[in-house]
Amino acid sequence: MHSAGASARTLTLLVPGDLATATGGYRYDREIVSGLQALGWQVQVCALHASFPLPDSAALAHAEAQLSAIGDQQCVLIDGLALGAMPDVALRHARRLRLIGLVHHPLALETGLTALQARQLHESERRALQALQHIVVTSAETAAALQHYAVDAARITVIEPGTDASDTARRRNGRGHKHLSLLCVATLTPRKGHASLIAALAHLPHRDWQLHCVGSSTRSADTTTALQATIAEAGLDQHVILHGEVDEATLRMRYQQADLLVQASHHEGYGMALADALAQGLPVLSTATGAAPRLLATGAGLLVPTADSSALQAALQRLWQEPLLLAQLGEAAWQHRANLPSWQHTVQRWDQVLRA
Repeated sequence: MHSAGASARTLTLLVPGDLATATGGYRYDREIVSGLQALGWQVQVCALHASFPLPDSAALAHAEAQLSAIGDQQCVLIDGLALGAMPDVALRHARRLRLIGLVHHPLALETGLTALQARQLHESERRALQALQHIVVTSAETAAALQHYAVDAARITVIEPGTDASDTARRRNGRGHKHLSLLCVATLTPRKGHASLIAALAHLPHRDWQLHCVGSSTRSADTTTALQATIAEAGLDQHVILHGEVDEATLRMRYQQADLLVQASHHEGYGMALADALAQGLPVLSTATGAAPRLLATGAGLLVPTADSSALQAALQRLWQEPLLLAQLGEAAWQHRANLPSWQHTVQRWDQVLRA
């Protein structure tokens, strides 16, 4: 990458749809934008069509126009949700612009794709990555996944998401309610594994629990409809509450009131909800994906295989039957808070990479 002097600290971010979208990936983008601006960077956000990563011809033409309007040798950051689906556009501008990619996780690893779609996205993203001067990924696990995309490791920098220091964090010593209060923070899409979680809960021999699901219920309408039907058929309407998207204050309240975060994802690039839970002192039950094995290595939670509702059920049953275990996990989560990176540290790493 070329050196960027202090007088030329400008960056254009291309991101599909609305930057305010309530997902971990968009939140990461927002934190980087606001953090860099606080450090004196001039950051312009260009919204691409929301149809990415499956753009139509109009969406690609719009992306082409956005890049064409940027002056030569300018630094441009393209969010991976769009980047991997626009290789030809990126390659056409690779020589005159300083292109950087932000890869949250490879597009081909999204749950629910056909084999053909996965192959096409893998090839598309492989080509798009060749257009970049540098690539930032949000976890070492995603960096390892890019080995299958013919990317030189020297062109990759890992910058993990940060967490916020919060006055709502609390030290937990076990179940704080008559019922076990469970929290799942994830958009309702196939990849997030809500179906496996509901199946696990439905087969518990007791109903002394309540699950609060926070996350968009509109981005994958078919997933939401199927999940609502499953909940009704299992007689869990009073036990599973789908809150949809909530504001930050409400989300912090949900973290504070919960006894356990449950993450059933089939794949994660990192797992920001998990890190946010630990920052609140909240223990975790998670599938072994993304950074979960590393984040929980200190004993702040339990791991189960992906797509295994029986393992989820057994872990939930164990946590109910062994209150001392839940208390131990809570204490470990509280102690682990100090090891989590801050958003300030994350932004400083971005500043270093962009200046390099």
